[in-house]
Amino acid sequence: MQLLPVNLAYFLEVARAGSVTEAARVLGVAPSAVSRQVAKLESGLGVALFDRRPRGMTLTDAGARLLAHARRTEAESVTLVDELRAGQGAEERGVAVACAEGFAHRLVPRAIAAFRREHPEVSFRLDVVPRQEATRRVVEGIADVAVTYAMGPQHDVRVECAVVVPVSAVVPLGHELATRDRVGLAELCAHPLALASPGTSQRELFDIGVQLEGLTVHPALVCDALAPQYEFVRAGGGLALVGHLVGDPDDQLPDPAAEGVTHIRVDHPVFRQREAQVQTAAGRRLPWAATRFTESLVATLRSGRSSRLR
Repeated sequence: MQLLPVNLAYFLEVARAGSVTEAARVLGVAPSAVSRQVAKLESGLGVALFDRRPRGMTLTDAGARLLAHARRTEAESVTLVDELRAGQGAEERGVAVACAEGFAHRLVPRAIAAFRREHPEVSFRLDVVPRQEATRRVVEGIADVAVTYAMGPQHDVRVECAVVVPVSAVVPLGHELATRDRVGLAELCAHPLALASPGTSQRELFDIGVQLEGLTVHPALVCDALAPQYEFVRAGGGLALVGHLVGDPDDQLPDPAAEGVTHIRVDHPVFRQREAQVQTAAGRRLPWAATRFTESLVATLRSGRSSRLR
């Protein structure tokens, strides 16, 4: 059942399909009807939503902003219809979660398991994606909640919780730095390093830090996955960097990924710019299960109950 206004629904389908003809086919109406509704919407708003090109329709900046709103509205409408049809006693409820890889190792799966112990009727879909993709999915209503990294102001999302993520060096036991509490960036860069790709937030901050310090670094290994970096360190290839939330009670427990290594805090102010955030879409009404799970994630993140995060 469609709760969106007709012109907004037609706009949404044109944005998805990239052409009026294809949108009309999906909607089961004449292309002229789609064109009229889109033109009516543009006239009412006083802005162009599409650039008309020979090979299709592309969104303008205004169109892209309206698309994000329309997708959130559509997702909320679907949720409302499902709740109305099923009632509060529905046996199944679903929550869609998007998270960056580091949060997928412990924090999110454990939060899901703990939530289901109290609410076994709730099911989850977890998508592990790059940090900016996690935010995009929340903005567009694809995911109910995101757990991801962010730097600077966020748009079209409500930041439910934000925690600064310190960065630690992964150091093999017996290494000259292994007994240190902290290590400076210059000291760290004197050793071969395993680093994440330049597109990751941690690598971006690392590159800014070495530039500020006037250092030159040639990574020994570039890899976005954590497991190969740990193995590289254990094998004596060098050091690596990981994010790390303070106060994790699991730090006192054996961690197979960290066996044979220790973690030393990297002391540089540049790393204070990155936050671990729980995000939801601004202005979207989340269903009951997603709202309660978001509250659970916020409590977990604030308590520092996580593993080492990249």
